[in-house]
Amino acid sequence: MNPLQPILDQQGFVMLDGALATELERRGADLNHKLWSARMLQEDPASIEALHYDYLCAGADVIITASYQATPQGMAAVGFPADQAGDLIQLSVKLALDARQRWAAADRARPLVAASIGPYATYLADGSEYTGDYDLDHQELKDFHRPRMALLDETQADLFALETVPSRLEAEALLDLLAEFPRRKAWLAFSCKDERHVCHGESFADCVALVRGNDQIVAVGVNCSAPHIVQGLLQSVPQGEKALIVYPNSGEHYHSGDNSWSPADVNEQSLPDQAVQWLEAGASLIGGCCRTTVEEIAAMKQKLLASGHGNAQRTIVE
Repeated sequence: MNPLQPILDQQGFVMLDGALATELERRGADLNHKLWSARMLQEDPASIEALHYDYLCAGADVIITASYQATPQGMAAVGFPADQAGDLIQLSVKLALDARQRWAAADRARPLVAASIGPYATYLADGSEYTGDYDLDHQELKDFHRPRMALLDETQADLFALETVPSRLEAEALLDLLAEFPRRKAWLAFSCKDERHVCHGESFADCVALVRGNDQIVAVGVNCSAPHIVQGLLQSVPQGEKALIVYPNSGEHYHSGDNSWSPADVNEQSLPDQAVQWLEAGASLIGGCCRTTVEEIAAMKQKLLASGHGNAQRTIVE
């Protein structure tokens, strides 16, 4: 069963949440740490649950867990015992489930919880999700991702979010590994450097084609990339084969050395205005990533509902 279909049947699109780490920082959290947002799983889990809840109130149909930077290997590197690391990774899902449990709205389909699975770059914590420049082969990437995927498979998450994937090689490894968890559905989202290429340089269209015929993948697209390249990326791939997902960052540039951001190179349109364009261009799942806010997600949801373009039922081809 496709977990996204009830939401699509009701409103014609799926509203994702926005940034987690940078929103926590905006609320006062200090995330200048190798574990980034995963640090808060131990230090202040209530702040994560509160942010999930705020996104649901803003209109998000899917909330993404704080497990992006939480890997057993990364946690071991900063001193967490294996059992504690596993508990914290699974806690990321529980926090989202708890937020959903205390949220209620009779006029909306039940929101979903997507368990975040970030790239190998999250272990390096050096910003290489924007380059894909790390020296692992297919099997080594599978072996790296397997422990966290196995832990998340034991939770009640509704689907996996394979996200910010910078290269075709890592996408192939994740898809191969996903087959070891056959009951799980997932989306696959790439980090991209321009309107035609993922960050490592491969063709976005060729990377999207990897999921053709894969029944476990319910959506494919782009995340944590500049908003102004999204339209071109959508236009570069066939429509109707899989649902298309887009959740870009604010367009600003991240600097891993000091965990800072600098202004975008271009004057970006507002995210709500661009969201309507992405829906018209074929995207079914729309949201935000780094430096996007709860308020922007609320504005995007209202703009998409008001546009009328999402009212027709969309069926995801599997």
